[in-house]
Amino acid sequence: MSKLYLVHAIDTEGPLYESIEATFERLEKIAGLQLEASAVNLEKIKNKELDLNGHEDLAALITSEQLLNYNDTWDKVDQMLYELLSPEFRQRYADSLANGWIYSWFVVDHVGFKTNPRRRDIGYHNVYDHYKFILKETNSLQDEINWHFHPASRYQEAHICATNYINSPHLYEGLARGIIDRQFFPSTFRPGFHAERPDAHWFLEQWIPFDYGNQAIAGEANDPKQNDVSAGRLGDWRRAINDWSPYKPSHDDYQIAGNCNRTIFRCLNVGTRFKLLDEQEVRRAFARAHAGKDTILAFTNHDFRDMRNDVEYVHKLVSKVAKDYPEVIWQHSGAKEAAQQVLELKKKDFRLSAQITKLANGLHLDVKANYPSFGPQPFLAVKTKDKRYLSDNFDLQTPKRHWTYVFDQDSIMPDSIDSIGIASNDQNGNTFVINLKADGTIISQTSL
Repeated sequence: MSKLYLVHAIDTEGPLYESIEATFERLEKIAGLQLEASAVNLEKIKNKELDLNGHEDLAALITSEQLLNYNDTWDKVDQMLYELLSPEFRQRYADSLANGWIYSWFVVDHVGFKTNPRRRDIGYHNVYDHYKFILKETNSLQDEINWHFHPASRYQEAHICATNYINSPHLYEGLARGIIDRQFFPSTFRPGFHAERPDAHWFLEQWIPFDYGNQAIAGEANDPKQNDVSAGRLGDWRRAINDWSPYKPSHDDYQIAGNCNRTIFRCLNVGTRFKLLDEQEVRRAFARAHAGKDTILAFTNHDFRDMRNDVEYVHKLVSKVAKDYPEVIWQHSGAKEAAQQVLELKKKDFRLSAQITKLANGLHLDVKANYPSFGPQPFLAVKTKDKRYLSDNFDLQTPKRHWTYVFDQDSIMPDSIDSIGIASNDQNGNTFVINLKADGTIISQTSL
């Protein structure tokens, strides 16, 4: 019997503040509307009382209570979370097997910024640690913590969108810190601003098996009223598969099917202003499952808005459509778990081994996998005694199985090393992280 996996993939970013001036700045950026920032004008826009040359509906949506009611402090986020994570709330929105709601928290690090007018929680691990604590405190073992990434803006402004991974040094440092400080390495990813470009595409191909970025919409046309998402500016998935089928991307175009490593899944929005999950899309997902193809129905929103209404909205949609497909089992699932199930991937005991031997002028690191890794090499992380976090390429002895690295004057001086971390996924999304001292002593070994 076919199954439909319901995946709630949350872009987990912590609190977000927006002043009234910033709201009007967004109106200008999105719709080209130049209006005086005032409470009076804001109320008129919400009520569609101003002539905005055809932009009245869009402006009212942008300034709606739902979109402007931000969780702008951790206290507000937590007030929402304690209800969302409660057994009573989860069970209120149970699946066809009577199991409660499940969340996949795609966590970001806000770092590399000089200005922060939206009052984001800046710092490595800040959002991750907050969620690890609250998930443990609420015994939310069914939830997943996955990875979300925001590229650095050109002028290091925390409220500005960007798409460039190559010019984002915190990309590598964040992963290195996760490996060494938290014994964490991701297998499952969502792109910031829903945007991928060739540099992101090729980076993900090295390490990350599962990508929930695809936001293709059937019959999608550019909306000239929304300047930030028209003509592929952000969230460009116009050429991608839009029938809820997962696909492996092409080397030269991540939006079309090819022979690359990772699998891309479709994930639409709720509680925002574009690329929205609606009844038609839910029906398409059920129809695919009805045709005998296990299917993931994934949707995303943000923790800086109240998600309770979004959960209720999606559950009502799914419950309504499910009545027309009684033979389809629909169930809540984490993003990684759903990917493994739909792709029929096994949970295997993937492991790395690491040994260090002393050389005359350095150290020799030897790493092996017990069977082939996902990408050509693991991620190598190094913490120095002066608290820098570095990464580098291995020397490939046998791609996907055996690698070496020499610490010396041409790479990283052995005397500067505090600890070394190595992490990798296998093709099935099984993760292994190993940390060791410079003398080869194992600090930790973690399977995820």
